[in-house]
Amino acid sequence: MMERYNPWWINEPDPFYEEWKSYRVKWIPRIINKFTFKPFSLHFLIGPRQVGKTTALKILIHKLLRKWNSKAIFYYSCDELSDYIELGEVIDNYISFRNNWNIKSSIIILDEITFVNEWYRALKSRIDIGLFKNDILIIAGSASIELIAGKERFPGRRGYGKDFIMLPLSFNEYINYFTKLNLKESSLFDLNELNRCIEANGVYSDVLMENFKKYLISGGFPISIRELFEYGRTSYLSEKTYLDWIRSDIIKANKNEHYVKELISYILEAGTSPLSWYTIAKNTSISSPHTVRNYIDFLEKLFIIKIAYWISPEGKINYRKNKKIFIIDPFLIRVFSNYTKTEILESMIIESVIASHISRFTEIYYWRNRSEVDIVAKINDKPIGFEVKWRMKPRISRKPIKTVLLDREVIPIFLASLKC
Repeated sequence: MMERYNPWWINEPDPFYEEWKSYRVKWIPRIINKFTFKPFSLHFLIGPRQVGKTTALKILIHKLLRKWNSKAIFYYSCDELSDYIELGEVIDNYISFRNNWNIKSSIIILDEITFVNEWYRALKSRIDIGLFKNDILIIAGSASIELIAGKERFPGRRGYGKDFIMLPLSFNEYINYFTKLNLKESSLFDLNELNRCIEANGVYSDVLMENFKKYLISGGFPISIRELFEYGRTSYLSEKTYLDWIRSDIIKANKNEHYVKELISYILEAGTSPLSWYTIAKNTSISSPHTVRNYIDFLEKLFIIKIAYWISPEGKINYRKNKKIFIIDPFLIRVFSNYTKTEILESMIIESVIASHISRFTEIYYWRNRSEVDIVAKINDKPIGFEVKWRMKPRISRKPIKTVLLDREVIPIFLASLKC
Protein backbone atom coordinates (compact mmCIF):
# COMPACT_ATOMS: atom_id res chain seq x y z
CA MET A 1 0.00 0.00 0.00
CA MET A 2 2.73 2.49 0.97
CA GLU A 3 4.69 1.95 -2.25
CA ARG A 4 1.60 3.09 -4.19
CA TYR A 5 2.17 6.57 -2.75
CA ASN A 6 5.98 6.30 -2.94
CA PRO A 7 6.81 4.80 -6.35
CA TRP A 8 10.38 6.19 -6.12
CA TRP A 9 11.10 3.41 -3.59
CA ILE A 10 10.87 0.85 -6.40
CA ASN A 11 12.27 3.06 -9.17
CA GLU A 12 8.91 3.59 -10.83
CA PRO A 13 7.59 6.93 -12.13
CA ASP A 14 5.17 8.95 -10.05
CA PRO A 15 1.95 9.34 -12.14
CA PHE A 16 1.10 12.65 -10.46
CA TYR A 17 4.52 14.12 -11.17
CA GLU A 18 4.54 12.76 -14.71
CA GLU A 19 1.15 14.36 -15.36
CA TRP A 20 2.48 17.71 -14.14
CA LYS A 21 5.50 17.40 -16.47
CA SER A 22 3.14 16.77 -19.39
CA TYR A 23 1.30 20.08 -18.93
CA ARG A 24 2.08 22.65 -21.61
CA VAL A 25 1.55 25.40 -19.03
CA LYS A 26 3.34 24.71 -15.74
CA TRP A 27 5.62 26.33 -13.22
CA ILE A 28 7.65 25.50 -10.11
CA PRO A 29 6.08 27.21 -7.07
CA ARG A 30 8.45 29.49 -5.18
CA ILE A 31 7.29 28.07 -1.87
CA ILE A 32 9.26 24.84 -2.27
CA ASN A 33 12.49 26.85 -1.91
CA LYS A 34 11.40 28.11 1.51
CA PHE A 35 11.39 24.74 3.29
CA THR A 36 14.28 23.89 5.59
CA PHE A 37 15.34 20.34 6.43
CA LYS A 38 16.94 20.53 9.85
CA PRO A 39 15.68 17.89 12.32
CA PHE A 40 13.48 18.05 14.27
CA SER A 41 11.03 20.15 12.25
CA LEU A 42 7.25 20.10 12.14
CA HIS A 43 6.22 22.24 9.17
CA PHE A 44 2.67 23.10 8.12
CA LEU A 45 1.70 23.88 4.54
CA ILE A 46 -1.78 25.37 4.28
CA GLY A 47 -3.81 27.27 1.72
CA PRO A 48 -7.03 27.19 -0.27
CA ARG A 49 -8.04 24.01 -2.03
CA GLN A 50 -6.97 23.59 -5.67
CA VAL A 51 -4.15 26.09 -5.25
CA GLY A 52 -1.49 23.48 -6.10
CA LYS A 53 -0.22 22.28 -2.70
CA THR A 54 0.03 18.60 -3.71
CA THR A 55 1.76 19.55 -6.96
CA ALA A 56 4.26 21.66 -5.00
CA LEU A 57 4.95 18.75 -2.64
CA LYS A 58 5.53 16.31 -5.51
CA ILE A 59 7.93 18.75 -7.19
CA LEU A 60 9.71 19.18 -3.85
CA ILE A 61 10.01 15.40 -3.42
CA HIS A 62 11.60 14.92 -6.84
CA LYS A 63 14.03 17.74 -6.06
CA LEU A 64 14.97 16.05 -2.76
CA LEU A 65 15.45 12.68 -4.44
CA ARG A 66 18.64 14.04 -6.01
CA LYS A 67 20.26 14.17 -2.54
CA TRP A 68 18.29 11.91 -0.21
CA ASN A 69 17.92 8.15 -0.04
CA SER A 70 14.63 7.46 -1.79
CA LYS A 71 13.37 5.33 1.12
CA ALA A 72 13.99 8.26 3.49
CA ILE A 73 11.24 10.24 1.76
CA PHE A 74 7.75 9.16 2.75
CA TYR A 75 4.62 10.69 1.22
CA TYR A 76 1.08 9.72 2.14
CA SER A 77 -2.24 11.22 1.08
CA CYS A 78 -4.57 10.85 4.05
CA ASP A 79 -7.87 11.27 2.21
CA GLU A 80 -8.67 7.56 2.58
CA LEU A 81 -8.06 7.49 6.35
CA SER A 82 -10.89 8.00 8.80
CA ASP A 83 -9.23 8.77 12.15
CA TYR A 84 -6.01 9.22 14.10
CA ILE A 85 -5.79 5.49 14.86
CA GLU A 86 -5.51 4.62 11.18
CA LEU A 87 -3.05 7.49 10.68
CA GLY A 88 -0.96 6.17 13.56
CA GLU A 89 -0.84 2.74 11.94
CA VAL A 90 0.39 4.25 8.67
CA ILE A 91 3.13 6.16 10.48
CA ASP A 92 4.20 3.11 12.50
CA ASN A 93 4.32 0.96 9.36
CA TYR A 94 6.67 3.44 7.74
CA ILE A 95 8.86 3.67 10.87
CA SER A 96 9.15 -0.13 10.87
CA PHE A 97 9.96 -0.10 7.14
CA ARG A 98 12.72 2.49 7.46
CA ASN A 99 14.24 0.74 10.49
CA ASN A 100 14.57 -2.41 8.39
CA TRP A 101 16.53 -0.36 5.85
CA ASN A 102 18.64 1.29 8.57
CA ILE A 103 17.42 4.80 7.75
CA LYS A 104 18.07 7.18 10.62
CA SER A 105 16.46 10.40 9.34
CA SER A 106 13.38 10.88 7.13
CA ILE A 107 11.27 13.50 5.47
CA ILE A 108 7.67 12.52 6.26
CA ILE A 109 4.97 14.28 4.22
CA LEU A 110 1.35 13.81 5.24
CA ASP A 111 -0.97 15.39 2.68
CA GLU A 112 -4.74 16.07 2.91
CA ILE A 113 -4.48 15.74 6.70
CA THR A 114 -7.86 17.38 7.35
CA PHE A 115 -9.69 14.26 6.15
CA VAL A 116 -8.46 12.48 9.32
CA ASN A 117 -10.55 12.90 12.45
CA GLU A 118 -8.38 14.17 15.37
CA TRP A 119 -5.24 13.75 13.21
CA TYR A 120 -3.10 15.70 15.67
CA ARG A 121 -3.39 12.92 18.25
CA ALA A 122 -1.36 10.52 16.11
CA LEU A 123 1.48 13.04 15.79
CA LYS A 124 1.48 14.55 19.26
CA SER A 125 1.92 11.26 21.12
CA ARG A 126 4.77 10.17 18.83
CA ILE A 127 6.51 13.54 19.06
CA ASP A 128 6.37 13.33 22.86
CA ILE A 129 8.18 9.98 22.91
CA GLY A 130 10.86 11.25 20.52
CA LEU A 131 9.93 9.07 17.57
CA PHE A 132 10.58 11.91 15.11
CA LYS A 133 13.65 13.49 16.77
CA ASN A 134 15.75 13.03 13.60
CA ASP A 135 12.97 13.76 11.13
CA ILE A 136 11.38 16.57 9.17
CA LEU A 137 7.56 16.42 9.03
CA ILE A 138 5.51 18.38 6.52
CA ILE A 139 1.78 18.43 7.28
CA ALA A 140 -0.33 19.73 4.42
CA GLY A 141 -3.99 20.46 3.99
CA SER A 142 -6.53 22.99 2.89
CA ALA A 143 -7.04 25.97 5.12
CA SER A 144 -9.97 24.61 7.05
CA ILE A 145 -11.05 25.12 10.62
CA GLU A 146 -9.79 21.65 11.56
CA LEU A 147 -6.24 22.22 10.34
CA ILE A 148 -5.88 25.66 11.86
CA ALA A 149 -7.25 24.46 15.20
CA GLY A 150 -5.14 21.29 15.11
CA LYS A 151 -1.97 23.24 14.30
CA GLU A 152 -2.33 25.16 17.54
CA ARG A 153 -2.11 21.92 19.55
CA PHE A 154 1.67 21.69 19.18
CA PRO A 155 3.10 24.40 21.48
CA GLY A 156 6.77 23.69 22.08
CA ARG A 157 6.61 20.66 19.75
CA ARG A 158 7.49 22.27 16.43
CA GLY A 159 11.30 22.19 16.67
CA TYR A 160 12.62 24.18 13.71
CA GLY A 161 9.25 23.93 12.00
CA LYS A 162 7.52 26.86 10.30
CA ASP A 163 4.14 27.71 8.81
CA PHE A 164 3.94 28.06 5.04
CA ILE A 165 0.88 29.57 3.39
CA MET A 166 0.39 28.84 -0.30
CA LEU A 167 -1.92 31.33 -1.96
CA PRO A 168 -3.01 31.76 -5.59
CA LEU A 169 -0.23 33.20 -7.77
CA SER A 170 0.46 36.88 -7.26
CA PHE A 171 0.71 39.07 -10.35
CA ASN A 172 4.49 39.27 -9.84
CA GLU A 173 4.70 35.46 -9.97
CA TYR A 174 2.37 35.43 -12.98
CA ILE A 175 4.72 37.76 -14.88
CA ASN A 176 7.82 35.81 -13.84
CA TYR A 177 6.36 32.48 -14.94
CA PHE A 178 4.56 33.45 -18.14
CA THR A 179 6.61 36.25 -19.71
CA LYS A 180 10.28 36.76 -20.49
CA LEU A 181 10.42 40.10 -18.70
CA ASN A 182 13.26 40.66 -16.26
CA LEU A 183 11.69 42.99 -13.72
CA LYS A 184 13.13 44.86 -10.79
CA GLU A 185 11.33 43.72 -7.62
CA SER A 186 10.88 45.00 -4.09
CA SER A 187 9.15 44.29 -0.81
CA LEU A 188 6.28 46.50 0.32
CA PHE A 189 8.30 47.50 3.37
CA ASP A 190 10.77 49.65 1.39
CA LEU A 191 8.60 52.17 -0.43
CA ASN A 192 11.55 54.14 -1.80
CA GLU A 193 13.00 51.01 -3.40
CA LEU A 194 9.53 49.99 -4.61
CA ASN A 195 9.11 53.38 -6.30
CA ARG A 196 12.47 52.97 -8.03
CA CYS A 197 11.37 49.55 -9.27
CA ILE A 198 8.07 50.97 -10.54
CA GLU A 199 9.92 53.69 -12.45
CA ALA A 200 12.37 51.18 -13.94
CA ASN A 201 9.63 48.72 -14.91
CA GLY A 202 7.51 51.44 -16.49
CA VAL A 203 9.19 50.70 -19.82
CA TYR A 204 7.16 47.46 -19.90
CA SER A 205 3.81 49.14 -19.18
CA ASP A 206 2.03 47.89 -22.33
CA VAL A 207 3.08 44.26 -21.83
CA LEU A 208 2.20 44.41 -18.13
CA MET A 209 -1.25 45.83 -18.85
CA GLU A 210 -1.90 43.12 -21.46
CA ASN A 211 -0.98 40.40 -18.95
CA PHE A 212 -2.83 42.09 -16.11
CA LYS A 213 -6.06 41.85 -18.11
CA LYS A 214 -5.42 38.10 -18.46
CA TYR A 215 -4.69 37.83 -14.74
CA LEU A 216 -8.04 39.47 -13.97
CA ILE A 217 -9.71 36.59 -15.85
CA SER A 218 -7.70 33.59 -14.66
CA GLY A 219 -6.61 34.79 -11.24
CA GLY A 220 -3.82 32.78 -9.66
CA PHE A 221 -5.34 29.28 -9.58
CA PRO A 222 -3.63 26.56 -11.67
CA ILE A 223 -6.69 25.14 -13.44
CA SER A 224 -8.03 28.49 -14.61
CA ILE A 225 -4.56 29.64 -15.67
CA ARG A 226 -3.98 26.54 -17.80
CA GLU A 227 -7.41 26.90 -19.39
CA LEU A 228 -6.84 30.55 -20.28
CA PHE A 229 -3.43 29.89 -21.83
CA GLU A 230 -4.47 26.73 -23.68
CA TYR A 231 -8.02 27.64 -24.77
CA GLY A 232 -8.17 31.42 -24.44
CA ARG A 233 -10.91 31.29 -21.79
CA THR A 234 -11.88 29.70 -18.50
CA SER A 235 -14.66 27.13 -18.44
CA TYR A 236 -17.69 26.19 -16.41
CA LEU A 237 -15.79 23.06 -15.35
CA SER A 238 -13.08 25.07 -13.59
CA GLU A 239 -15.71 27.23 -11.89
CA LYS A 240 -17.52 24.10 -10.71
CA THR A 241 -14.26 22.67 -9.35
CA TYR A 242 -13.78 25.65 -7.04
CA LEU A 243 -17.42 25.81 -6.00
CA ASP A 244 -17.28 22.11 -5.11
CA TRP A 245 -14.38 22.60 -2.71
CA ILE A 246 -16.19 25.44 -1.01
CA ARG A 247 -19.32 23.30 -0.68
CA SER A 248 -17.17 20.50 0.75
CA ASP A 249 -15.81 22.79 3.46
CA ILE A 250 -19.29 24.16 4.16
CA ILE A 251 -20.54 20.62 4.79
CA LYS A 252 -17.53 19.67 6.93
CA ALA A 253 -18.00 22.78 9.08
CA ASN A 254 -21.77 22.16 9.46
CA LYS A 255 -22.55 25.51 7.86
CA ASN A 256 -25.62 26.48 5.86
CA GLU A 257 -24.82 26.81 2.13
CA HIS A 258 -27.75 29.17 1.59
CA TYR A 259 -26.34 31.53 4.24
CA VAL A 260 -22.91 31.41 2.57
CA LYS A 261 -24.43 32.16 -0.84
CA GLU A 262 -26.47 35.07 0.53
CA LEU A 263 -23.45 36.43 2.36
CA ILE A 264 -21.20 36.29 -0.71
CA SER A 265 -23.93 37.89 -2.83
CA TYR A 266 -24.28 40.77 -0.38
CA ILE A 267 -20.49 41.27 -0.26
CA LEU A 268 -20.38 41.46 -4.05
CA GLU A 269 -23.31 43.91 -4.17
CA ALA A 270 -21.64 46.14 -1.58
CA GLY A 271 -18.50 46.29 -3.69
CA THR A 272 -15.84 47.93 -1.55
CA SER A 273 -18.22 49.82 0.73
CA PRO A 274 -17.62 49.28 4.48
CA LEU A 275 -20.20 47.00 6.13
CA SER A 276 -21.32 46.12 9.64
CA TRP A 277 -22.40 42.69 10.84
CA TYR A 278 -25.74 44.29 11.77
CA THR A 279 -26.26 45.70 8.25
CA ILE A 280 -25.53 42.33 6.66
CA ALA A 281 -27.87 40.56 9.07
CA LYS A 282 -30.62 43.10 8.44
CA ASN A 283 -30.41 42.64 4.67
CA THR A 284 -30.16 38.83 4.58
CA SER A 285 -32.07 35.94 6.06
CA ILE A 286 -29.17 35.24 8.43
CA SER A 287 -30.80 37.74 10.84
CA SER A 288 -28.22 37.46 13.65
CA PRO A 289 -25.12 39.72 13.61
CA HIS A 290 -23.32 37.09 15.70
CA THR A 291 -24.05 34.44 13.05
CA VAL A 292 -22.87 36.80 10.31
CA ARG A 293 -19.59 37.31 12.16
CA ASN A 294 -19.21 33.54 12.57
CA TYR A 295 -19.69 32.95 8.84
CA ILE A 296 -17.33 35.79 7.88
CA ASP A 297 -14.70 34.28 10.17
CA PHE A 298 -15.28 30.91 8.50
CA LEU A 299 -14.74 32.37 5.00
CA GLU A 300 -11.61 34.21 6.10
CA LYS A 301 -10.09 31.04 7.58
CA LEU A 302 -10.66 29.34 4.22
CA PHE A 303 -8.64 32.15 2.57
CA ILE A 304 -11.67 33.17 0.52
CA ILE A 305 -12.00 36.68 1.92
CA LYS A 306 -9.86 39.23 3.73
CA ILE A 307 -11.26 41.73 6.25
CA ALA A 308 -9.97 45.30 6.49
CA TYR A 309 -10.77 47.12 9.76
CA TRP A 310 -10.94 50.89 10.28
CA ILE A 311 -7.70 52.54 11.35
CA SER A 312 -7.11 56.09 12.53
CA PRO A 313 -4.39 58.35 11.08
CA GLU A 314 -2.47 57.72 14.32
CA GLY A 315 -2.59 53.96 13.76
CA LYS A 316 -5.33 53.05 16.26
CA ILE A 317 -7.55 50.20 15.05
CA ASN A 318 -11.29 50.19 15.73
CA TYR A 319 -12.71 46.69 15.35
CA ARG A 320 -16.28 47.86 16.05
CA LYS A 321 -16.60 50.20 13.09
CA ASN A 322 -17.75 48.98 9.67
CA LYS A 323 -15.41 46.63 7.82
CA LYS A 324 -14.36 46.32 4.20
CA ILE A 325 -14.45 42.76 2.87
CA PHE A 326 -12.28 41.72 -0.06
CA ILE A 327 -12.39 38.44 -1.99
CA ILE A 328 -8.78 37.33 -2.38
CA ASP A 329 -8.60 36.38 -6.07
CA PRO A 330 -10.16 37.82 -9.26
CA PHE A 331 -11.12 34.39 -10.60
CA LEU A 332 -13.01 33.63 -7.37
CA ILE A 333 -14.84 36.95 -7.69
CA ARG A 334 -16.06 35.96 -11.16
CA VAL A 335 -16.95 32.45 -9.96
CA PHE A 336 -19.03 33.91 -7.12
CA SER A 337 -20.61 36.49 -9.45
CA ASN A 338 -21.90 33.67 -11.68
CA TYR A 339 -22.85 31.51 -8.69
CA THR A 340 -24.96 34.23 -7.05
CA LYS A 341 -26.09 35.94 -10.29
CA THR A 342 -24.67 39.21 -8.93
CA GLU A 343 -23.23 41.84 -11.24
CA ILE A 344 -19.84 43.24 -10.29
CA LEU A 345 -17.85 46.33 -11.21
CA GLU A 346 -14.35 45.93 -12.61
CA SER A 347 -13.15 48.63 -10.20
CA MET A 348 -14.23 46.38 -7.30
CA ILE A 349 -12.11 43.54 -8.69
CA ILE A 350 -9.10 45.84 -9.03
CA GLU A 351 -9.28 47.13 -5.46
CA SER A 352 -9.69 43.57 -4.17
CA VAL A 353 -6.61 42.42 -6.11
CA ILE A 354 -4.51 45.24 -4.67
CA ALA A 355 -5.82 44.63 -1.15
CA SER A 356 -5.08 40.90 -1.34
CA HIS A 357 -1.54 41.55 -2.61
CA ILE A 358 -0.78 44.03 0.17
CA SER A 359 -2.24 41.60 2.74
CA ARG A 360 0.47 39.09 1.81
CA PHE A 361 2.91 41.38 3.58
CA THR A 362 0.90 42.75 6.47
CA GLU A 363 -2.60 43.29 7.84
CA ILE A 364 -4.77 45.66 5.82
CA TYR A 365 -7.11 48.41 7.01
CA TYR A 366 -9.00 51.38 5.59
CA TRP A 367 -9.78 54.90 6.76
CA ARG A 368 -12.96 56.87 6.23
CA ASN A 369 -14.24 60.14 7.64
CA ARG A 370 -15.39 62.84 5.24
CA SER A 371 -13.06 61.35 2.67
CA GLU A 372 -11.60 57.85 2.42
CA VAL A 373 -8.35 55.97 1.96
CA ASP A 374 -9.18 52.68 0.20
CA ILE A 375 -6.47 50.50 1.74
CA VAL A 376 -4.12 51.22 4.63
CA ALA A 377 -1.12 49.15 5.68
CA LYS A 378 1.20 49.62 8.63
CA ILE A 379 4.66 49.97 7.13
CA ASN A 380 7.47 50.41 9.64
CA ASP A 381 4.77 51.06 12.28
CA LYS A 382 3.29 53.98 10.30
CA PRO A 383 -0.07 53.89 8.46
CA ILE A 384 0.47 54.22 4.71
CA GLY A 385 -2.56 54.57 2.47
CA PHE A 386 -3.18 53.29 -1.06
CA GLU A 387 -5.79 55.10 -3.11
CA VAL A 388 -7.09 53.03 -6.05
CA LYS A 389 -8.41 54.80 -9.14
CA TRP A 390 -9.05 52.43 -12.04
CA ARG A 391 -11.53 54.43 -14.08
CA MET A 392 -11.22 58.02 -12.96
CA LYS A 393 -8.11 60.14 -13.15
CA PRO A 394 -6.96 60.52 -9.53
CA ARG A 395 -7.31 63.90 -7.89
CA ILE A 396 -4.60 64.86 -5.45
CA SER A 397 -6.28 65.86 -2.19
CA ARG A 398 -4.95 66.24 1.33
CA LYS A 399 -5.34 63.15 3.51
CA PRO A 400 -4.43 62.77 7.18
CA ILE A 401 -2.63 59.55 6.18
CA LYS A 402 0.33 59.55 3.79
CA THR A 403 -1.19 58.03 0.65
CA VAL A 404 0.15 56.41 -2.51
CA LEU A 405 -2.00 57.03 -5.59
CA LEU A 406 -2.52 54.01 -7.84
CA ASP A 407 -4.17 54.78 -11.17
CA ARG A 408 -4.86 52.65 -14.24
CA GLU A 409 -1.37 53.15 -15.67
CA VAL A 410 0.49 52.47 -12.43
CA ILE A 411 -1.52 49.54 -11.00
CA PRO A 412 -0.10 46.73 -13.23
CA ILE A 413 3.45 48.04 -12.77
CA PHE A 414 2.98 48.38 -8.99
CA LEU A 415 1.70 44.80 -8.63
CA ALA A 416 4.32 43.35 -10.97
CA SER A 417 7.09 45.09 -8.99
CA LEU A 418 5.79 43.78 -5.68
CA LYS A 419 7.56 40.50 -4.91
CA CYS A 420 5.16 38.42 -2.84
